[in-house]
Amino acid sequence: MMPFAFDNTYARELPGTYVPWKPAAVPAPRLLFFNEPLAAELGLDATALRGDDGAALFAGNLLPDGAEPIAQAYAGHQFGGFSPQLGDGRALLIGELIDRAGVRRDIAFKGSGRTPFSRGGDGKAAVGPMLREVLIGEAMHALGIPTTRALAVAATGEAVVRETALPGAVLTRVASSHLRVGTLQYFAARGEIDQLRRLVDYAIARHDPALVALSEAERPLGLLRAVAARQAELLAQWMNIGFIHGVMNTDNMALAGETIDYGPCAFMEAYDPAAVFSSIDHGGRYAFGNQPHIARWNLARCAEALLPLMADADDDASVQRAVAACTDVIDAFPEAFDSAWRRGQRAKLGLQGGAQAEDAALADDWLALLQAQAVDFTLAWRHLADAAEGRGAPLRALWSDAAPLEAWLARWSERCAREGGSPVERAAAMRRVNPWVIPRNHRVEEALAAASSDDDLGPFRLLLEALRQPFDEDRSRAGYAEPAPREVTAGYRTFCGT
Repeated sequence: MMPFAFDNTYARELPGTYVPWKPAAVPAPRLLFFNEPLAAELGLDATALRGDDGAALFAGNLLPDGAEPIAQAYAGHQFGGFSPQLGDGRALLIGELIDRAGVRRDIAFKGSGRTPFSRGGDGKAAVGPMLREVLIGEAMHALGIPTTRALAVAATGEAVVRETALPGAVLTRVASSHLRVGTLQYFAARGEIDQLRRLVDYAIARHDPALVALSEAERPLGLLRAVAARQAELLAQWMNIGFIHGVMNTDNMALAGETIDYGPCAFMEAYDPAAVFSSIDHGGRYAFGNQPHIARWNLARCAEALLPLMADADDDASVQRAVAACTDVIDAFPEAFDSAWRRGQRAKLGLQGGAQAEDAALADDWLALLQAQAVDFTLAWRHLADAAEGRGAPLRALWSDAAPLEAWLARWSERCAREGGSPVERAAAMRRVNPWVIPRNHRVEEALAAASSDDDLGPFRLLLEALRQPFDEDRSRAGYAEPAPREVTAGYRTFCGT
């Protein structure tokens, strides 16, 4: 059997946090996508995984030696309401391995059939949503944003019934771990404090080993601080690239600080903080501009789950001290996010030196200009690099009325001049952080429709190739850089894919 060199610490060290389970057999496995660069990072034999055995493995019909498939337990706040038991209803953690860089990685299936956590669902997945995970995950990776990634997608040869019958598929996902805020919530809500403590110690050993030296009482707060710091950086990156997760439930906040679950996600085109594309987000809870606030809310739920490890429930003073310590972490999150976000904005503006007092207002006024005339977020930033070299026409063409832009450009040019440096070097630095290509929603839908309806992977492969080189301006791929017509964007909706 193909070697994966599994070392399954979660299954070994945390009994009671999962249910051992097997993936469902499928009738006709066929490999639709195999991520050879990622396989190389993981130290896998790509040649052995390309053929029929690879298709059978990634569809769940075969398991590599050492695999210990388990369905993990977790809870979660979904759109603000608490569900005490969610868990892997259509996913299985197959095992863990150490990659070539010495990093432990989870290998997991998604869409591999019913588990004890399926809550009446079929546990299956369709081709379209699984290929979406490939496109968005690989785009995020190329953009330098921490993310789970797809190792493979295998067609199953059976239909999955949603609103219509769709071709089925299984995704193989790679993550630093699948530990979530919801994982902590599950055991805290059940009052399983010893299990919660073991879980926290495991998370610290895996993601924050420097905290192992802390006392048992100090570790939970240390973990909360580390998770908050990672989320501040992650959310800043999302906001600076125009990414809308769409379903920021606590079971979708990874303790490792990776983006996880590419269901009703989208990339914003015309700049609008109120942008929502998820079909299930009726109230705009997870709108683009709300994401930092929701991250803080989720961290507060994380703190609540950790409190039983930090305080003696029968000692009011102990509880008050623990609550105050957690509150300090939660209250510090906006500033940590703002610092990371502003740092990213300065880079996007081409400001490489130390921050100046007017920089925040300069960035805020730029975003206000984009919003006032519904300017494309990605192209505006990209063409600002052209303006840095003295070629302002592409940028001005994005505005219906360029007069307000001219006043802002004068301020920005003066700020850049005070910093000094070569305009050519400034423009080059800006192009390294302002992408030319993002996963344009209409292009993603075109690729998925061709794959799902026509079994045509050509558009998917071409789009994936472009997304893996987001900063390279290649005129042969110009169509991938163009936004959809506004009437298309206005009616665009994404779905959770279940």
